[in-house]
Amino acid sequence: MISICIPVHNFNIHKLVDRLSGLGVKSGIPFEIIVIDDFSADEYREQNARVCKQHKYINLDRNIGRARIRNLFPGYSKYDKLLFLDCDSEIISDDFLEHYIIEIQNIESLVICGGRIYPMDQPVPDMRLRWKFGIERESFPASVRSKSPFRYFMTNNFLIDREVLEKIKFDERIVRYGYEDTLFAYRLMKNDIEIKHTDNPVMHFCMETNSGFLGKTEQSIVNLGNILDYIDHDKDFIDNIRILRVYKRLERLYLTALLRFFFSIMRPSLRFLLERGLTRLWFFDLYKLGLLTVVNGKQKPPGQAAGGLETEIPSSAIQS
Repeated sequence: MISICIPVHNFNIHKLVDRLSGLGVKSGIPFEIIVIDDFSADEYREQNARVCKQHKYINLDRNIGRARIRNLFPGYSKYDKLLFLDCDSEIISDDFLEHYIIEIQNIESLVICGGRIYPMDQPVPDMRLRWKFGIERESFPASVRSKSPFRYFMTNNFLIDREVLEKIKFDERIVRYGYEDTLFAYRLMKNDIEIKHTDNPVMHFCMETNSGFLGKTEQSIVNLGNILDYIDHDKDFIDNIRILRVYKRLERLYLTALLRFFFSIMRPSLRFLLERGLTRLWFFDLYKLGLLTVVNGKQKPPGQAAGGLETEIPSSAIQS
């Protein structure tokens, strides 16, 4: 009935797979667990292969990225309902799978998002930025997410009909971290496919340094600039992303060049403060907005992202 799909890169999935196996047996429903490893380091591949002896484990011979790896799962699944989970998720409810089964039986929606939550204990300052962002920008109940269902779509915990994913794939031009989920939700919206939000969250643990998260953020802004070109700056896409709405407002006021100038001067100081644990999110938003003015303000020379931002970040900072 359900194929549980887990893309993994450089992460030990022992706890997650064991938990899901137990819940699947408890629920009594037909299920399978499929793990596709996006060319992890040898130690992780060996560990995860042992964990998945009773399940499907596919080990890729090269890293293909967050979007393309998700498009592979329908080809390995035997059930029509695909439940995607990030490899660093923790299942916090004993009724996690049964909750999705009830949703499938009671509604006709082809895409269902369960949501995510974060630990309430504040991490140390140099690992606080990702946690702060998650608490204030991602951890919402279904009643809030349902008001803007496409805006709050996240790939860490969602169920989708196989036929939908076979028809509307993740854009494989997006190889690195950032906004591949937003573009996918936009394509669902354009195809009139409803996203249903429900309260069935997983726990996300933020074991990520401020510096690592900023590096991924820079890559995501590069992706965002590219996506705008892919979709010809479609208004529906822009209206669903806060940073783009603000950017377009500044653009209408002819202020983007001025912000880009000041950002070029202040960028090292802004990043330094964010790395050291200044986690006011308006400050982080300003940093992202400045990055976007750089991305949209310059041509993209070969081998570089717009504005000279690096396109390559360490593979250890990327989880499929």
